[in-house]
Amino acid sequence: MISIDGVSKTYGKARAVENVGFTAEPGAVTGLIGPNGSGKSTTLRILLGITRPDTGTATVGGSRYRDLAFPLRTVGALLDNAAPLPERRAVDHLTWIARSNGIPKVRAREVLDAVGLSRAAKDRVKSYSLGMRQRLGIAAALLGDPDIIVLDEPMNGLDPEGIRWIRDLMRERADAGGTVLVSSHFMKELESVADHAVLLAGGRVRASGALGDIVAGYPSLEEAYFDLTREAAR
Repeated sequence: MISIDGVSKTYGKARAVENVGFTAEPGAVTGLIGPNGSGKSTTLRILLGITRPDTGTATVGGSRYRDLAFPLRTVGALLDNAAPLPERRAVDHLTWIARSNGIPKVRAREVLDAVGLSRAAKDRVKSYSLGMRQRLGIAAALLGDPDIIVLDEPMNGLDPEGIRWIRDLMRERADAGGTVLVSSHFMKELESVADHAVLLAGGRVRASGALGDIVAGYPSLEEAYFDLTREAAR
């Protein structure tokens, strides 16, 4: 389980997140929803130990990410602004990551095949399209076959086929008992796959719970979001 409790972070006078708290449970896809600047990426960076919170705690499976001996075996993550070295071949990039976490190097080929990049395995990352880079990032997240998957804006740069593929992947991981936390501003796409939702606006949680409960009485998740976060927009 992912647990975030009372997390706050301020940069100078700018408040990134304030008292953010929610859980993401095994067997479900939890959507962290909001536009750019709402606090999604900051929350995930705190969860993954990249950013230190001013207050609060964030744990995966009961432990802080930084305390995990081989984190990729527990948590697989894709961050929107993470990128491999452009000159490195894709298979070498994944092999290096696997080695750092005690994962057999054969997994590099396996996950490249799983994300549809086996034919481009030896190509330099600089030759990849944005969509291919997204798939490579997801391959890295799957290297350790973790029970917990954290994806930051995974649909960016993907064509309709790619978006359908990532939706199916998230659903499969959750149905197999895994914990999936995904941040996105693509509300229509998340509405079709998420079981639970956390609505962020202005760095604060405005609503959270079962997706069906949040959208009850609204024609869509988008309409629910804008209504429930209307006060934050003022």
